[in-house]
Amino acid sequence: MALIALSGCAGNSESPGSAGKGESASASPSAKPLAAEISPADGAKDVPVDKQVTVTATSGEFTSVKVAKPDGRTVPGSLSEDRTTWTANDLLDPALRYTVTATGETGKVTSSFTTRSLSLAQQTFATIVPVDKSEVGVGMPVAVYFDVPVKDHASFEKRMHVTSTPAQTGSWYWVSDTEARYRPQAYWKPGTTIKVDLDINGASAGAGVYGQHSRTATYKVGDAHVFRVNAQTHRMKVFSNGKLLRTIPATTGKPGFTTRSGIKVISEKHRVKEMRSETIGISDQGSSDYYSLDDVEYAMRLTNSGEFIHAAPWSTGSQGYANVSHGCTGISTDNAAWLYGLARIGDIVETTGTDRKMEWDNGFGDWNLSWAEYQKGSAL
Repeated sequence: MALIALSGCAGNSESPGSAGKGESASASPSAKPLAAEISPADGAKDVPVDKQVTVTATSGEFTSVKVAKPDGRTVPGSLSEDRTTWTANDLLDPALRYTVTATGETGKVTSSFTTRSLSLAQQTFATIVPVDKSEVGVGMPVAVYFDVPVKDHASFEKRMHVTSTPAQTGSWYWVSDTEARYRPQAYWKPGTTIKVDLDINGASAGAGVYGQHSRTATYKVGDAHVFRVNAQTHRMKVFSNGKLLRTIPATTGKPGFTTRSGIKVISEKHRVKEMRSETIGISDQGSSDYYSLDDVEYAMRLTNSGEFIHAAPWSTGSQGYANVSHGCTGISTDNAAWLYGLARIGDIVETTGTDRKMEWDNGFGDWNLSWAEYQKGSAL
């Protein structure tokens, strides 16, 4: 910490042994000479990026304080009401020389320090899903992916903020060290605006890793689309904002390939999708269950394990009567085209009628956890 004093006399002055520099300025005769303690100290090197810069006047008061990067950008901060303490509101970037300039009625004092260099392996970059400015369904959780593991979940979660308008209670859930999700207690309200603010730049992720760049995203929730698939009646009922729009004949998984029952969320949409049986463990081309399809139309992904809603023109004779698929929900091409045009990422698919339970972490299956269970996934 550097202690810097400035007298009211003309000319430059510097405290004996201090690392900072002072300059005089015109002041009233009663003005106190400016003296300041700055942390990190002047000339400090290898400063950790999670260090919070503070500037404290031990004599006099500040009119302004600026902590600048080499390109002129400044670190945001707050000046106390009595104008004697300035505290940075953001952390630091690696391998940069920062200049601190504290100005008072009697002049100004300056200081500088250099932050620690970090390799890419010591920095974690966050990716937010869904993408900024997108419109999503009422079931879409916020998903954040980190390219380097975060070990200190609590440190990061304190700086990960989700704001919804209108306000809705929500919670983070750490799926792993590289993925965290956020969902409200109940489905998002249609028309909600959601802002994600990851203020993680320089934050400690544990194990010598720090956040790389803060990120923000804002998106809008559309109409409440809920698609209810009943494997026993072989029907899909399509609702929008509680109104039944259409009942669609469907087929789901046959014995050995039972479709999961539970709450699923559409995570991808593909106008045309290549599908191979190898993705569900069938590689023997001589098997009657082997398939290799290049052009499955209107495919909407429900699980990471390979369940989709899609056009299945080869099974229209069974749709509405029997379950003959390998786990997907198959419907006619016309119905699939209509549903594809209506659906968006984040829409809810509620499947019933089977004894196979949907796993909460198979895709965006967050809604299969109770609210109490979901809250336990928070580090806070």
